[in-house]
Amino acid sequence: MFTFFKSQKDKELHLDNIPKHIGIIMDGNGRWAKKRMQPRVMGHKAGMDALQKVTIEASNLGVKVLTVYAFSTENWSRPQDEVKFIMNLPVEFFDKYVPELDKNNVRVQMIGDSSRLPKETFDAMTRALEKTKHNSGLVLNFALNYGGRAEITDAVKSLAQDVLEAKVNPGDITEDMIADRLMTNHLPYLYRDPDLVIRTSGEIRTSNFLPWQTAYSELYFTDIMWPDFDEAALKEAISEYNKRHRRFGGV
Repeated sequence: MFTFFKSQKDKELHLDNIPKHIGIIMDGNGRWAKKRMQPRVMGHKAGMDALQKVTIEASNLGVKVLTVYAFSTENWSRPQDEVKFIMNLPVEFFDKYVPELDKNNVRVQMIGDSSRLPKETFDAMTRALEKTKHNSGLVLNFALNYGGRAEITDAVKSLAQDVLEAKVNPGDITEDMIADRLMTNHLPYLYRDPDLVIRTSGEIRTSNFLPWQTAYSELYFTDIMWPDFDEAALKEAISEYNKRHRRFGGV
């Protein structure tokens, strides 16, 4: 039996099948601010408020993992003032919202290259991971200084080194062996790959976000700018996911 919810637009929402792992490409912060004649950085700040609301709602709905694309390896090319502001957002976000996330049994984790993060950003992330490490609810997985191609390249290098040291026969390499070397290997096996990927702001591409893990993910694109993406928008995305039939290459 399907469960129906009413959105703010009075649409019937099918939320019977909740995705275990949702990935979100949080896009449109700068354009959201520009429309309001505000500096781009104010859009990023509003985006952090949206993330807190969506995380709590996802947890309440029964989502197990929420991976959010917070900063890509390519984002360093943005204006330095904007990059500096974005790098400070995790400090503000975790200081402000971790108590609420902790209260909701959310566990914070991270994927990406942490070596390039400013010390304040790294320390804030470390504090959040430590404070929530014993929580058993939704995993809020930050993709911070993350790039999918770099992730796969590192996995290949790791396997190549094992071949060089005669630990692995090239002919014995499997998909699972590659997956075990990806940054999502800390997640429970059944939850490593997103069931649903949401991108906001109207852009229709995945921008180097989890290219291996999203091979069979359902993709959902919305014109809503990320700061305006709320609990109702999340439910609408999940409702659309419920209308799809995932065949994984079958019939």
